Amino acid sequence: MTPPADPERVRTGLVEPGPTLDSDRIARYSRQLMLPGFGESAQRRLAAARVLVIGAGGLGSALVPVLAGSGVGTIGIADDDVVELSNLHRQLSHGTADVGRAKVDSLAETVTAIDPAIAVVPHRERVSAENLPRLLADYDLLVDGSDNFATRYLANDAAELAGKPLVWGSILRFHGQVGIAWKGRGPTFRDLFPAPPPADEALSCELGGVLPSLCTAIGSLMATEVIKVVAGIGEPLLGRVLFYDALTARTREIAYAVDETRAELTGLDDYERLCGTAADPGLSISAAELLRRRRAGERMLLLDVREAEEAAGRRIHGSELLPVGRIDAGENVDTTLPVVVYCEQDPRSRRAATALRGQGLDAVYVVGGIRSFVAVGGDVESGRDDGADADTAAPHGEGVPA
Repeated sequence: MTPPADPERVRTGLVEPGPTLDSDRIARYSRQLMLPGFGESAQRRLAAARVLVIGAGGLGSALVPVLAGSGVGTIGIADDDVVELSNLHRQLSHGTADVGRAKVDSLAETVTAIDPAIAVVPHRERVSAENLPRLLADYDLLVDGSDNFATRYLANDAAELAGKPLVWGSILRFHGQVGIAWKGRGPTFRDLFPAPPPADEALSCELGGVLPSLCTAIGSLMATEVIKVVAGIGEPLLGRVLFYDALTARTREIAYAVDETRAELTGLDDYERLCGTAADPGLSISAAELLRRRRAGERMLLLDVREAEEAAGRRIHGSELLPVGRIDAGENVDTTLPVVVYCEQDPRSRRAATALRGQGLDAVYVVGGIRSFVAVGGDVESGRDDGADADTAAPHGEGVPA
């Protein structure tokens, strides 16, 4: 194991300073220009920097406005999602009027409102091994504010192959982490976490929840690391990962180093397969296929395996509620019909379908869950309309026609 990176090696600034600041820029940034060790040169480096941010959700909507306010000249935002009501408690750059809009468009509008001179580039697409190298080629630094391990490993590997720094963060429940990965200057995400956890052990904010103020706390720390690396100030989080516990207001650090035994990275991987989240053709159907079957009038038992509070928000018409925890506990489903299982996206329904197969049922899960079903034009309804108690409703085994 080599020692952690020497912070002096990264204090020269990531990019060369841009043009001399005009009077309006000097007035706008006067409070940071007066900082010891900062000055106009650092501000000009920020103005010349091009930063690509993955994710316009909890972390992205917190850190992007800070980057814009600090003067980062070009900000790219990559995300394919739309604003939902359940986002608004923590994704504070989006408002009620933005529900249904593309998150990249809403966040870009926020940046423009802060400073119209900032060049903001929306990339309304989900990053992948096919498109991220192309996107990253136009930027100096990558920021990963995603919410899944497949994207985290993809971001790390793409940045490593491009020789560019990656600032990453993660949040869940009351805890957050921040770090920097930079091949050649220090260790990377893979040196800290060589392999992802099993898919059924990896909680997301959808499953585990998140304290809204945690997004702004970790997002601000991530933005600060971007500023430090670009401007060449301070001691970046290279070779150190910062952990924050919001409930105790305590932080701690873990130092780590380059793993000399790790195989050299030669290309990008199939990250859904790596993280165990790739769709299983024998266990899944697409949202479009579910919609086709319902329109054709095929009989099936459609199970919603979310919690009652989620199903009360919206559900697919005719579905029965059976939270995955009850299936995990061994509750049997009595039906001879084909079973189609869905949740908000698909981690819980994947697990439920596997368990139901173990009961001898013909069960599949919907890839992408109710979100994908809505995206392909499927109808959903709010709450329950049959008078049943959502907390006690269980499959009756009769199934429903489309």
